[in-house]
Amino acid sequence: MKTNKLNFNFILYIILIVLVDIFALILSLQLAVEFRTNFFPRTFPTFSFDEIDKYYWVLLLILTIFAYEKIYFIRYDFWSDTKRVLKGLFLSFATILIVITLTRISNDYSRAVFILFFLFAAFLVPFFKRIFKKVLFKFDIFKIKVKILANEPEYSMIKKEIELNWYFGFIPNDSKYDMVLISSKKFTVNELQKAIKKFSKKTKDIYIIPYVDNIDFTYVSIVNYSNIRLSAIHIENKLLNYKNIIIKAIFEKMLVVLLAPFILFLHLFIVVLIKLDSKGSARFKQKRFTKNSKDFSCYKYRTMYENSDALLKKYLEENPDEVEYYEKYHKYKNDPRITKVGKFLRSTSLDELPQFFNILRGDMNLIGPRPYMLNELDKIGLDNQNIIFQVKPGITGLWQVSGRNDLTFEQRLELDNWYIQNWSLWLDFTIFMKTIKVVFMKIGAK
Repeated sequence: MKTNKLNFNFILYIILIVLVDIFALILSLQLAVEFRTNFFPRTFPTFSFDEIDKYYWVLLLILTIFAYEKIYFIRYDFWSDTKRVLKGLFLSFATILIVITLTRISNDYSRAVFILFFLFAAFLVPFFKRIFKKVLFKFDIFKIKVKILANEPEYSMIKKEIELNWYFGFIPNDSKYDMVLISSKKFTVNELQKAIKKFSKKTKDIYIIPYVDNIDFTYVSIVNYSNIRLSAIHIENKLLNYKNIIIKAIFEKMLVVLLAPFILFLHLFIVVLIKLDSKGSARFKQKRFTKNSKDFSCYKYRTMYENSDALLKKYLEENPDEVEYYEKYHKYKNDPRITKVGKFLRSTSLDELPQFFNILRGDMNLIGPRPYMLNELDKIGLDNQNIIFQVKPGITGLWQVSGRNDLTFEQRLELDNWYIQNWSLWLDFTIFMKTIKVVFMKIGAK
């Protein structure tokens, strides 16, 4: 009875998610036709709104590719889900172009409608899916109960992620569960095999987090040595690959060019605010490390008073506990040196906006590891230096969208290492979008 109920909930969930995608795709098509008809009537050949019916087969193709990408059968987080949606739309678009060209029916369809349709769908499908799941997962019948099998601190970390990331639709439950998530770290091979054998009798869905947890296995290559019945995992430091360096450079240069007019306007506005708030230059520079352990002048907006050293000395005498806090986080809880405008700039990360000039000079990337200070060299350690200092630092990065000031220095190093070893263009795009959220919601910045 429990199995039948679970299957019914699972099927109902899939039907509802598919219906939401159909709605988003039909709306995208309607908007594409509307824009094509009303905004480009003279640019392209005449298009009748009645012709929309012959485009509906495209929806079936897209849904089929979505199903092939397992969007409806496996629950991913929002960004992984969106990546598969965009991949599915791209494959659909390419397939449609090939079909209408080879069948010689290209004259019967508007290419402008296709382009507009896929542009709208790339935004609307993830948008409506996110909104609908927010509502859907308020009902427990659509949630999946997950048993977590892990040692500390992995157990607490996984449980917290499941509880906070509502997009999964998971509930931690050690007694009644629909799926099992096993973190193999600290388990022996024998213990892991016994656990898999045990839970295979109780559930069909078992997910195993590999022992090597600093590698994103989504992008690794599997090499099969069939003669000896073994497989090898090919791992590389992604940002040390020359091809990836070129791809990243092109992607970031395009973003910088698009953002340049907005950045220039914002820069002038901030300079005026700083000048009105306190005496001194609006710009501040500090020596930081860049690629190959070289130092450069890293630019920021001035966020402190001119007599900052005297203010800090007096404050530390009155609050000695702040010395220990700085040793751990490399920040002060209540820094007396910071101006009123400076607090706002730091809370929104806008104090780092002048680093766009460092990008133009070639000192930094838009996205990358932290630009470490010179006095942090010993704390970074030789092993970390051999990885982190092989790439340029970034204005934003994985450290900034993962808690920033709530992270210890060691955790920041781990994130920077992980970013370099597991880089992808999608990861950069995700970090860029999350940075926008951090700026507007002031998450983890002080």
